[in-house]
Amino acid sequence: MSPSADRFPTATQTLRTRVVMGGIFAGALIALALSVVFSWSDGITGGSGGGAGKLSEAAQEAFHSPPGSCLTWDNPDASDARKVVCTQPHLFEVTALVDIGAQFPAGAPVPTLDQWQQIAQQKCTADVKPYLGHNLDPYGKLTTNLLRPTPSQWEDGDRQLRCGLQWAGPGGKLLPTTGPAKEQDQSLVFEPGTCLALQGKGVGDPIDCAKPHSYEIVATLDLKTKFTEGYPSQDNQKAWLDTECNKAAADYTGGADLDAKKLILTWDLREQESWDAGSTKVNCKVAALLADKSGLQAVTGSIKVAPAGPDGGQPQDGGPPSDGGGGPATSAPPSTKQNG
Repeated sequence: MSPSADRFPTATQTLRTRVVMGGIFAGALIALALSVVFSWSDGITGGSGGGAGKLSEAAQEAFHSPPGSCLTWDNPDASDARKVVCTQPHLFEVTALVDIGAQFPAGAPVPTLDQWQQIAQQKCTADVKPYLGHNLDPYGKLTTNLLRPTPSQWEDGDRQLRCGLQWAGPGGKLLPTTGPAKEQDQSLVFEPGTCLALQGKGVGDPIDCAKPHSYEIVATLDLKTKFTEGYPSQDNQKAWLDTECNKAAADYTGGADLDAKKLILTWDLREQESWDAGSTKVNCKVAALLADKSGLQAVTGSIKVAPAGPDGGQPQDGGPPSDGGGGPATSAPPSTKQNG
């Protein structure tokens, strides 16, 4: 096994950060574990002049979507929320309707953030398996979340919630998925060529590789192509991936010498629970370690081999990526809990 794989286990729990996301069309999406809280206003149209805001017709329809509906938006505040067919890229898929009127009758104050978390845990997890037709991968890309009424809807007595599934990136940004959730591969993998930001002491969302980043994904491999008889031990996963990720990295970089560039090659491992849920794909990725090996150092620039020139010449190595400089350049050492 390559030395870097031993000294730097990968696929950390930071890739499963849970945050509060939301949009003014629905107040907030309440995640099951919180690290960041965003506050949202209640008005979309008519509110800027000081009057009471009104939800747009499309946003009203989105908020009142039945299970099986997929929603998306482009604006950071979700003011353009709308329903789309699930075969199109979307940010949220409604899985269940929940009414909490008995628990919070008319006149009851809006639940606190802790109460919303508890409601989400109690109401939005039990129906996921029946909805999907199989288990939700506890370490996969899809996570349950809660769509709650706006303050004005709450005041009007609306106590109907919508549970759903989403893909929250490691930095908290909602990432689009395509296709109904029950048909999606839950493996927490990114397309080769994706770079993930270095965010404080953790891994961030996908970012342009020209900017300082933590990991660059060089390949996605499917463990099931090798292990056809059932779940492989993590030692067996490591042994196979040590060979296959090195091959993939050589193809991706044009045979670049990673050691000379002060980069390491590493990969994800899968848990039994993920395998049982059908998540068998993993990332192969490269990163740079801090001198004391306590975490990641920011890297700037892709290591992907440049395409052949117009004259048909051989691809040229773009040279070593530079350090990020100027900002936080440390990352916590990855957890021993392996996932994509």
